[in-house]
Amino acid sequence: MVLIVDSGSTKSDWIAVDKNGNKLLEKIRTKGLNPAILSKKKLSKIIRESKDLSENKDIVTHVFFYGAGCGTENAKKLLSEVLEDIFPNAHVEVNEDTLAAVFATINHPKEAAVVCILGTGSNCSYWDGENLHQRVKSLGYTLMDDASGNYYGKQLIRDYYFNHMPENEKVAFGAKYNMDADYIKYNLYKQPSPNAYLANFAEFMFLHKDSEYTTNLIKKGIRLFATNMIMQYKEELKTVPVHFAGSIAYFSQNEIREVAQEMGFKVGNFIRRPIDGLIPFHTNDM
Repeated sequence: MVLIVDSGSTKSDWIAVDKNGNKLLEKIRTKGLNPAILSKKKLSKIIRESKDLSENKDIVTHVFFYGAGCGTENAKKLLSEVLEDIFPNAHVEVNEDTLAAVFATINHPKEAAVVCILGTGSNCSYWDGENLHQRVKSLGYTLMDDASGNYYGKQLIRDYYFNHMPENEKVAFGAKYNMDADYIKYNLYKQPSPNAYLANFAEFMFLHKDSEYTTNLIKKGIRLFATNMIMQYKEELKTVPVHFAGSIAYFSQNEIREVAQEMGFKVGNFIRRPIDGLIPFHTNDM
């Protein structure tokens, strides 16, 4: 059994296939497994809570894990140790989530492209057809992650409290979410994964996309992301497309295309969930 995992900070999707790429189990979902945020004990607990994973742990031969927070060697090592302990007979590979987005969005293995992730967090890299290049080292959701779910969640909460949100949206926002100040602070400062908590609020934008306020908010975040991340690759952008992965990107395609036209880069493919595109990549040569 081969396990392919695409993990964000909010959730992790697991696909179990045989060496020919045939699915063996229904898609498995666990909580997010971000080793930059969660302890080894917490990571292990989340995985072991899955009945399907626990029941099949001894027949797993390969684990290919792509995840948020896996961009440093220490984080990779931490998560590798957890996975090797749970799946004792498996070959384990842990890579940053950007590579999953690359392999799922490019049109052929040697295609060069700038590849962006806009999900709970955000990231941007250049794939030259063989190697991944990143010109900005992520400092996490507190300082970076423009146009991500947690970025938009933060902006929505701020606009609500600073009275920058139009009255209709403010009433709807307050009805949908618990906006009690103590409740918000408890989740931000005393609970694990505050970035995932913030990202939950981003859904509101896509339920109210007919609003000028919402459209402007989405484009503001994308402009920031493009300025700070995509434009790191000005020379490459003259000849390669920009592909996007993640739910925020998928539901913001119109706004991304508008910003791309403003800023002069070519938009390529969009994919909401990269994991399905990883099956042939990992099984074709087995």
